[in-house]
Amino acid sequence: MRVVFQTYPYRFGDQVLDHKYSVKKEIEEVLQEPPLDIPTLSRGHLNKILEERFAAKGGWEPQPRVFGNLDDPGAKMDFLKDRVGIEVQFGHASFIGIDLLKFQVASYSAEEKIDLGVYIVTTRRFQQEMKKAGQTWEGSLTFEKVKAYLPHFRSAIQVPIQVYGLDIP
Repeated sequence: MRVVFQTYPYRFGDQVLDHKYSVKKEIEEVLQEPPLDIPTLSRGHLNKILEERFAAKGGWEPQPRVFGNLDDPGAKMDFLKDRVGIEVQFGHASFIGIDLLKFQVASYSAEEKIDLGVYIVTTRRFQQEMKKAGQTWEGSLTFEKVKAYLPHFRSAIQVPIQVYGLDIP
């Protein structure tokens, strides 16, 4: 089944990503092609599929450190290319703050590694379909929750973010 997506721009994330059109095109290709076998998609399996697809595109740095210090305990994003950092979050909703702070630090600290964060999550409908297929997605962060929470982080998160919510038509 083909996966579609919804998007939500935070601080003009859509416009920043439009200026990096080739990166935008690669992200959207990774999310949509080829069709996925929906009933088999556990959280870990979908994460692995996306990891393989980004690697196949070439030029995506996997697991880049948020801080440049090699003694850092391990704050990492999932992918980085052309100053676009990506976080894929199919885990518990409580990770939203940590993920958003990674984008902020990678953008505004002395590191200045990114101009834009891309946050990939699933929609509530996607998770409901997974439940029907026997997969456990309960408690996972949803696109709808990110969309509701981001405006409340306005004073703390200044980096532009484009949110992609994987959905099922």
